[in-house]
Amino acid sequence: MIKRETFKQSWKQTLVLLALLACLALASGCNGLAEPKPIYDIPGGDMDRGRQAMTEYGCTACHTIPGVTRADATVGPPLTGWAKRASIAGEFPNTPENLIAWIQDPQAMNPGSIMPDVGVPDAVARDMSAYLYSLKWNPAEPPWRRNEKW
Repeated sequence: MIKRETFKQSWKQTLVLLALLACLALASGCNGLAEPKPIYDIPGGDMDRGRQAMTEYGCTACHTIPGVTRADATVGPPLTGWAKRASIAGEFPNTPENLIAWIQDPQAMNPGSIMPDVGVPDAVARDMSAYLYSLKWNPAEPPWRRNEKW
């Protein structure tokens, strides 16, 4: 028969081992430090310039944007998981051409939209698109619901 103290010690060791394995499993699945790869190759687009442009053109005043400092506003929709979105403004297919056009002149695509035209030139819209298409998952989404096929 197992002594009670031996059983308690064995149980504690098992719990510690399970906790360490859980931490290891979570850490191996974290890709927050890795450079994300966009799902589309945007000709002339640069993710790093796009991330910076989000601040320069005031996107942070309305949107929550992962990876952009102080981009936690709630006026417009959060841009988390952009690459997985099916549509832009609920009306247009989420394609690079539509996203670039939307960033440059949302009022031309959807007159009266709350999204303002802030004068983003084509090259900058391409950079912003490259960054947005690197946002493949929503940090608020549980890991078991993410589709990591990308």
